[in-house]
Amino acid sequence: MVRTIGMVELNSIAKGIKTADAMVKAAEVKLLLSKTVCPGKYIILITGNVGAVTASIEAGVSIGGQHVVDKLLLPNVHEQVIPAINEATGVSQLKDLGVMEFFSIATGIVAADAAAKSADVQLIEVRMGVGVGGKSFVTLTGDVSAVKNAVEAGVNVSLETGMLVNSEVISGPSKDLLQYLL
Repeated sequence: MVRTIGMVELNSIAKGIKTADAMVKAAEVKLLLSKTVCPGKYIILITGNVGAVTASIEAGVSIGGQHVVDKLLLPNVHEQVIPAINEATGVSQLKDLGVMEFFSIATGIVAADAAAKSADVQLIEVRMGVGVGGKSFVTLTGDVSAVKNAVEAGVNVSLETGMLVNSEVISGPSKDLLQYLL
């Protein structure tokens, strides 16, 4: 089970690929994601124990240098976050809907983790940079009070970084909407 994740985001694809290689060589970590995102950035997502992830991020920041845009170390990540990043949550029923939108990919991941830990909700997706101009957004579902609490928790962690674009809670969304959220 994934318990600690780390991420480095760069504004150079070539440097991103080199950084990913250095990160997996620097410590005993597993590469979860290494890919381009809009607008022409590159993200590397890893997992492992806290010490290994920390060492790997440090190596990534050192190699990435001036091309590093953001980084993230998230110990004790909620079990729903990685499947939501991979768009594999298996949500089949849409209850009430929460949406949080951020300027930063790292902030979206941290907000998703805070939301999932704060209330009985199911993450639908953590969309990271692709097709959304480098932003991120989180969708989740549950009963309206739980969704409101989860969105509030996610928004609160984003206030520290100033990366919040907007958030919405939709009570009783159209069932037709689910197919476009997956």
